[in-house]
Amino acid sequence: MIKLTRFNSDAKKRGEFILNAELIQTIESTPDTVITLVNEKKLIVEEAADEVVRRVMKYRRALRQF
Repeated sequence: MIKLTRFNSDAKKRGEFILNAELIQTIESTPDTVITLVNEKKLIVEEAADEVVRRVMKYRRALRQF
């Protein structure tokens, strides 16, 4: 699971959420970061694509330690 920040121009609706990294199919920079899940749902987040990849890698490394 990784923590991300939802992208929304309305500051009241913006917030952090936890995403199951195993559900990520693709990550694109268009220039916003768009994450497509395996169920084809798309999420737009504030973090850069490289940062999302870093968090996924950190999550997967943590899984191997157990």
